Amino acid sequence: MGQFGSIEMERYLLAHSEPEDELLHELDRQTHLRTIQPRMVSGHLQGSLLKMLVHMAKPHTLLEVGTFTGYSALCMAAALPDSDARLHTVEINDELEPLIRSFFNRSPRRNQIVLHICQLDEALAKIPSEIDFVFIDADKREYIDYYEAILPRVRKGGFILADNVLWDGHVLETPKPSDHHTQAVKAFNDHVAADSRVEKVIVPIRDGLTIMMKR
Repeated sequence: MGQFGSIEMERYLLAHSEPEDELLHELDRQTHLRTIQPRMVSGHLQGSLLKMLVHMAKPHTLLEVGTFTGYSALCMAAALPDSDARLHTVEINDELEPLIRSFFNRSPRRNQIVLHICQLDEALAKIPSEIDFVFIDADKREYIDYYEAILPRVRKGGFILADNVLWDGHVLETPKPSDHHTQAVKAFNDHVAADSRVEKVIVPIRDGLTIMMKR
């Protein structure tokens, strides 16, 4: 179950955290029934953390790279500070769009969620303002490119979060030449660690979450 160590610990954490919203519970179930990689869904613990971080950061413009089925987007949108705030979420797999929209349309924050089915650069061109908060959870091989494209658009004091940065512990290993995902995650972690433009910390929740603040 990731970095917490046991199923029993996860059950304890869930029992002592805020209950999962019914819409999110249904989306999690549909993700497991209708997708071939349901493990990619953020899930209740991480979704709750993302929601709490958005509550604290109070972003006006929030960007997510990698919508998947929309679980994390719904969690973060629920914490947007006012009706003028917007969450832009970017997904390249157009086959997921009907499922994503079916759940977004049922959210009380549906008018504040903007779904972009396109590449990141196309989505960034449609966001006129500075970005306050970013969550990256897409193709690990592109993490450095995502980061470098996004960082100039983030305001000073804004946050960037990157998911899966421990990669099931494989970051501690020497990857095989064919293991491009592990190589990419390790390269991204090294890149961020050496970048003086941001303060950073890795939190070992689930598969690792890097939290960065732009200086």
